[in-house]
Amino acid sequence: MATSRPLRVLIADDEPLGRERIEALLAAHDDVEVVAAVDDGAKAVESIRTLRPDVAFLDFQMPGRTGFDVVREVGPAQMPATIFVTAYDQHALGAFELHALDYLVKPFDDERFEEALRRARRAVELEEVDRLRGQLLAALQGGGAVPTPMAPPIQAKSDYLERIPVESKGKVRVVPVAEIDYIVAAGVYAELHVGDRRYIVRESMQTLEERLDPNVFMRIHRSAIVRIALVDVFLRGEGGDYEVQLKNGTRLRVSRARREALEQRLGLNG
Repeated sequence: MATSRPLRVLIADDEPLGRERIEALLAAHDDVEVVAAVDDGAKAVESIRTLRPDVAFLDFQMPGRTGFDVVREVGPAQMPATIFVTAYDQHALGAFELHALDYLVKPFDDERFEEALRRARRAVELEEVDRLRGQLLAALQGGGAVPTPMAPPIQAKSDYLERIPVESKGKVRVVPVAEIDYIVAAGVYAELHVGDRRYIVRESMQTLEERLDPNVFMRIHRSAIVRIALVDVFLRGEGGDYEVQLKNGTRLRVSRARREALEQRLGLNG
């Protein structure tokens, strides 16, 4: 689905060359409008609040407020699709903990920028689809007229993920969540396991845990999320370590902090 209006983008970078680089790359897209290009965090906060862009490219280190400070001040729920721009790769993990859509490490090439822009565009389009679906559902349930496009978003039945897009070599594969067996951390990425296949996605475990249905999936370790229905054996080790074995034979560690909750889910401590 394509948006009916230009993708509205904010750029926040204290380096003029950094702003110009992003503006030049965006200029190649006729359906993108740069609504503001600012040079510090305070202006970024003000611009996001007043202009309500669809996408924000935020430099990590800016005078007054960092990119992270901007997110915290505006509030994650009110932020547009956010792409952090940084010269320091170690900040990437923190970016994902703040639910950034993506991050660009300077100097980035044109192809990497286009990948981040595609992800942002998809996120905006999916949000619009969910908004319209929610409005239609509300109208059908209430018997009234469909709200106008300016009406506040009405949440649909569930915000849980049903599909996860996976990019690889210029192609996008959509992985149905219903087919995922388990997920493990892979650095700043996550690895989806679907039968004997695996897919790498640029998402944090924290984000995936929050977006997956807790009635179906459970995070059993900081580096593992599992489909509860596939747990076959709960293993207690002599040293106080715990594991689960799935029906396909895969073994995954269980953290001590999550052991009791897992036992309850499995009905082992009733």
